Amino acid sequence: MKKYSLIIALVAVLFSAGSLKAQDTNTSFFDEIGNIRLQTMELDALADTIAVIDHRAEDITWSRVVYRVIDMRDKQNFQLYFPSRPTDQHKSFFRLMLDAIVSGVNVYARNPRDIKPQFDNLLTGEELSRTFAYDEEMDNNLIQIDPITEERSVNMDQYMRYVRNQLKFLIQEVIFFDTHTSRLYSKIIAIAPMYALHPDNMAGNDTMAYFRNSVLCWFSYDELRPYMMRQLIIPNGNDSQRMTYDDFFSQKLYSSYLLGDSNMYSRMLLEFSLDEDALRHEQQRIETELMNFEQDLWEN
Repeated sequence: MKKYSLIIALVAVLFSAGSLKAQDTNTSFFDEIGNIRLQTMELDALADTIAVIDHRAEDITWSRVVYRVIDMRDKQNFQLYFPSRPTDQHKSFFRLMLDAIVSGVNVYARNPRDIKPQFDNLLTGEELSRTFAYDEEMDNNLIQIDPITEERSVNMDQYMRYVRNQLKFLIQEVIFFDTHTSRLYSKIIAIAPMYALHPDNMAGNDTMAYFRNSVLCWFSYDELRPYMMRQLIIPNGNDSQRMTYDDFFSQKLYSSYLLGDSNMYSRMLLEFSLDEDALRHEQQRIETELMNFEQDLWEN
């Protein structure tokens, strides 16, 4: 009798969970690939469940999207760049991205006219291979795609030449206020590797065009997380350190600088005619405005 009671109770729990999920009032602020709409995302193919805070759309009363550049030449970001040659235990963040591509993670095309990610243009086949072009010859591209099986692989002959100039990442981040918890949160939506010597980068003195053309492609951060949480980051001064890339990014242990934010002009800071001092002043102004938002909200 206890056995049947347990089964009935389990069915009731599953049914009630499904009913709650179907309610419109619990619609998440982020969608299934992490673009604005956080929810628990079950990744059956990877036998993983990543639990995150579920923010309801109706509880988000304020949000702002910002773009930040992570420069691996900054000492604080060295753990993202090394080791330059992967070992049995560690690999660089860019190499992790390449291995994720080989395993089948979604890769999204960059917009040639806008630095913002677009999640409706998936790269596959030859188009994906050309995204990581080293020169005009397809055989030299970093990502190789078998024309028959469409199996993906990394061209190791080109990897060391390529990785020397892959020194930056661009992240799209949303900062938002949740009235249910009365807290300010931030979440990375998308991340892009930047390659300064890409053949398309013929921007001359146009700094913003240089940044735009350096973006190779976009990854949904939530789709990349299952690979990040399985890979240990190389230790920095403590060989007993056991930290994954997911821990590193979740704890915001990287340094970055602001490239721009969402604004009525749809322009990044580098697109305004600002000298270096004025640019730094504007970056600091936006950063201060973001930090002070929560405090200003309660003071008012």
